[in-house]
Amino acid sequence: MELLVPLQLEVGDPLLIVGALALLLVVATVWSMVEIVDAYNRGALTVFGEYRKLLQPGLNVVPPFVSRVYTFDMRTQTIDVPSQEAITRDNSPVTADAVVYIRVMDAKRAFLEVDDYKNAVSNLSQTTLRAVLGDMELDDTLSRREMINERIREELDEPTDEWGIRVESVEVREVTPSRDVKGAMEQQTSAERRRRAMILEAQGERRSAVEKAEGEKQSNIIRAQGEKQSEILEAQGDAISTVLRARSAESMGERAVIDKGMDALTEIGHGESTTFVMPQELTSMVGRYGKHLSGSDVKEDGDQLESLEFDEETRELIGLDDIAEIIGEIEETEVDVEAMEAEAQAIKEGEDMPAESDDVVSVSETRQDADVETDQD
Repeated sequence: MELLVPLQLEVGDPLLIVGALALLLVVATVWSMVEIVDAYNRGALTVFGEYRKLLQPGLNVVPPFVSRVYTFDMRTQTIDVPSQEAITRDNSPVTADAVVYIRVMDAKRAFLEVDDYKNAVSNLSQTTLRAVLGDMELDDTLSRREMINERIREELDEPTDEWGIRVESVEVREVTPSRDVKGAMEQQTSAERRRRAMILEAQGERRSAVEKAEGEKQSNIIRAQGEKQSEILEAQGDAISTVLRARSAESMGERAVIDKGMDALTEIGHGESTTFVMPQELTSMVGRYGKHLSGSDVKEDGDQLESLEFDEETRELIGLDDIAEIIGEIEETEVDVEAMEAEAQAIKEGEDMPAESDDVVSVSETRQDADVETDQD
């Protein structure tokens, strides 16, 4: 029976070494054939130095040992532009720095057209920044940041497009003039502030004077209007007082005339004459108030109108109650008709009137006389 003797390999056996080398070669080959690309990257594959293709994110198989992969970040990247010194158009030295935001749009062109796109964009941004600042005046460089940003971005667009790079935005962070220029600007700013303060103070004083004058004007107008109203009211009060005094005097005069007339009528009533001479004022006032006493007003068709009634104050003022009593006394007095006719004939012939009628005639010496003939049964 044949005995199988197990193969025993020693440590220094060449077969063992060859097997280990083969295993290592297989592992290295597999490792070099696999290329993993991140999601935000793209890979440029070269085989024997020749560009083949762009590797997409994920697991990619490439030729082992003879290929190389160059990755490009496709996200927005920030490039700091170092501080640059420039001379403005009005010969003022300034210092400025900026930030440029870029993105790789074409990884193949960024790989083939430019050596280091970041360094290229940074250098181009520096020269463009100096050129833009040198084409502007100092005041514009300090106040018109947006225009500077836009001009730099426009200047960078054309060359970076050839590299497959897009400049998304440019931001100038700071523009600093020289120390001498800064001191002069501070002095100018201080002078401008003092000038504005003086202008504002002068405007405030002028406005205050205008407001004060306007207030005095309104006060004078209001005072004049008040004085005018006061004078008007005072004049109106004087006029009303004058009218009331005139009316009172007129009423008192009429009352006196009526009283005198009533006294004369009383004397006439006691006389024997049938001819009466009455003052015109008494007859006019008796005629004026007679309709209120007798109710003798009539309408056009003959109907009698209702007589008007006086209040107690008016009746007392014009003496209506006294007139009514006097008229009643006259009606009750017996008159000698023959004696009255004789007196009337004597008056016509120019003879002296009896003593009883002298007082009556003298009442109306300066007025128009009225003859009233009264017949009594």
